[in-house]
Amino acid sequence: MKVYTLDEIIIQRQSAFPYAKGDLSRLLMHIGVAAKIVSREVNKAGLIDILGETGDVNVQGEEVKKLDVYANDQFIAALKSTGICAGIASEENDDIVILDDEMSLNGKYVVCMDPLDGSSNIDVNVSIGTIFSIYRRVSEPGKPVTKEDFLQPGNKQVAAGYIIYGSSTMLVYTTGLGATSFTLDPSIGEFCLTEEVVKTPEDGKIYSINQGNYFQFPEGVRRYIQYCQETDKATKRPYSLRYIGSLVADFHRNLLKGGIFIYPETDKAPNGKLRLLYECNPIAFIAEQAGGMAVDGNGNRIMDIKPTELHQRVPFYVGSKNMVKKAIEFNKEFSGK
Repeated sequence: MKVYTLDEIIIQRQSAFPYAKGDLSRLLMHIGVAAKIVSREVNKAGLIDILGETGDVNVQGEEVKKLDVYANDQFIAALKSTGICAGIASEENDDIVILDDEMSLNGKYVVCMDPLDGSSNIDVNVSIGTIFSIYRRVSEPGKPVTKEDFLQPGNKQVAAGYIIYGSSTMLVYTTGLGATSFTLDPSIGEFCLTEEVVKTPEDGKIYSINQGNYFQFPEGVRRYIQYCQETDKATKRPYSLRYIGSLVADFHRNLLKGGIFIYPETDKAPNGKLRLLYECNPIAFIAEQAGGMAVDGNGNRIMDIKPTELHQRVPFYVGSKNMVKKAIEFNKEFSGK
């Protein structure tokens, strides 16, 4: 049986984007290379001095892990080496990273990324991941990129994806032609095609939420959780609560099995906790391409929200279409109560 690699699939699909002239393909390939390097380090993290915290705090107010820094450095280096990427917005950097060598200044694309999602789970050997999003720059090529290149709504993404470092390393990406998944075969060092067309069920039996914050949630979310816990044979309830605490891991499971992931606004985080640019938008793009849905707490499509700042946060509801719709019904019914 023929085994297709990530690079082969990217090249096969290049013809759908005549304006790209191969640049987008090469950019995706370099992201794949950086993912292999980070995967190698994640898999041997306990054997080398890469676990634990650096003592620094990032722009999010979170303790920076050593592996966070390593992943950030690897992806920035990989993107810089392409000469195609003109700038980067990362969770780990306060401001945009401007790539100002001659080739990069003429680059057509910018990348938003969370280099190591779920890093609070690093030290306990729980699945973590990388999330990335690619946009065509809007500023004039030949000049340094500006924040406006990054502050584009998610519906302007030309590609997005994530890598999950778990029992195996998987990469899922989309360029708007559906979602496709790959698994890293460490024996040959290649991402091999797992599923050419990933489709998520319209219904599911899993709800993923940090239920420890139950009393901080809006009334509609609390009512939806109660709905999930009730017994009803017709709708196959109660549902199962599954929450890992890594967005990539929780979303990946629900994408394949059917379910909903919710990180709503809370008393402590009135705008939600997840970042629009490099977490919610790319995950939303993949969800929609797989037949799912991604909205904020009011039911507004995530990818239609116009960002106003790099590290903007937003309430996030994503997963199987019918489950997301039901959650929003509860929010609308009980809003203000």
